[in-house]
Amino acid sequence: MPDLKALLRSSAGIAVAMAVMNVATYAFQMISARLLGPTEYGAVASLMALLMVVAVLQLGLQATGARRISAEPEHVAQIERMVLRVTYRAALGLGLLMMALAPVVHHVLRLDSVVPALLLAVSAVPLTIMGGQAGVLQGERRWFSLAGIYLAMGLGRVVVGTACIVVSPTESAAMLGVMIAMFAPALVGWLALRRPGLHVRDGDRHSDQHTARRVVTETGSASLALLAFFVLSNLDIVVARNVLDDHDAGLYAAGLILTKAVLFLPQFVVVVAFPAMSTPAQRRRALLRSLFVVGLLGVVCTLGAWLLSGLAMVFVGGGEYADVESRLWVFAVLGTLLAMLQLLVYSVLARRGTKTTYLVWMAVIAMIVLASTVEQLGTLAAVVVCIDAALFAALLGISLWRLKEPVPAQPED
Repeated sequence: MPDLKALLRSSAGIAVAMAVMNVATYAFQMISARLLGPTEYGAVASLMALLMVVAVLQLGLQATGARRISAEPEHVAQIERMVLRVTYRAALGLGLLMMALAPVVHHVLRLDSVVPALLLAVSAVPLTIMGGQAGVLQGERRWFSLAGIYLAMGLGRVVVGTACIVVSPTESAAMLGVMIAMFAPALVGWLALRRPGLHVRDGDRHSDQHTARRVVTETGSASLALLAFFVLSNLDIVVARNVLDDHDAGLYAAGLILTKAVLFLPQFVVVVAFPAMSTPAQRRRALLRSLFVVGLLGVVCTLGAWLLSGLAMVFVGGGEYADVESRLWVFAVLGTLLAMLQLLVYSVLARRGTKTTYLVWMAVIAMIVLASTVEQLGTLAAVVVCIDAALFAALLGISLWRLKEPVPAQPED
């Protein structure tokens, strides 16, 4: 146990915790799909996808808190107060908004009742609170407590969610489990923040740069940037369902399972590197080293998908999707590009970039225009890879250029 605790206190512990969280999330998807059946699981899957969109605010709060504390640790007490104050208000506001939209969600997703939509609305509250808490812990590099949040997120969902489905295999029971589980990481974060971190906390030290209004503004900008990346990374499956026949669209969706796995695998790199990328003296080195690690993991995954495609098919969907086996390496390349793009987007947030994120929205438009003209799976995959590669080259060039300049006092770009 001491060795495990020591591991979780290090940055390597974040990698372990996030790996467990991702495996647990995947396990919950598999278990719920098996226990609920296609109809009920389809509703749950759509609700979980909506929850990912709602989580953009949580990620924006986390990025804001982590960046501000990393950049100005001498104001950690003020930043923590402001970030948590904004977090609680944002969580309540988002929860009420989702509650008001519950009838719309019920209708659009064709749910059996409005109850699952209401449970989703409640889930948004602790999810958002967790974002602010995680941002403070990440900024202070309190890896042990942050790892606890991620472990509680993943394990809570698979344990409580599965238990609820076993008792009642319905979409309402599944979302009840998800809602209850969401309070676990928020509770861990609350307990962790009751104890001060390693940074010196001077309650009398105050800066006009860390008012609630400035925190809200930065959170909004960060959330929009992350929303752009989320849209870009999920748009191709929507296009595929409209330009390909049902069989090829299904094959493309199966390939994207590998893409998402490669995207999520190096997420721990973003979490660990973000505080360093928010520190002026460490930004350039942190970005380059992180890109190297993510790229190396991507190369390994791509080679594995090419040389061990038969084994990879087991995780993608089995023999029913055999027609996509020869192209699995392409989907691994796509996942690698998305992982490096995600790192660059966070690098932009770390240096308070604003205009650069417009390039991501331009890539979204380009994908809609260009991908909508194709009719074959291979061509669609090639178009998506080319667009993401072009965006990666542009963001990398701009980031390296910006990091050569003196650090501005105000948002750049």
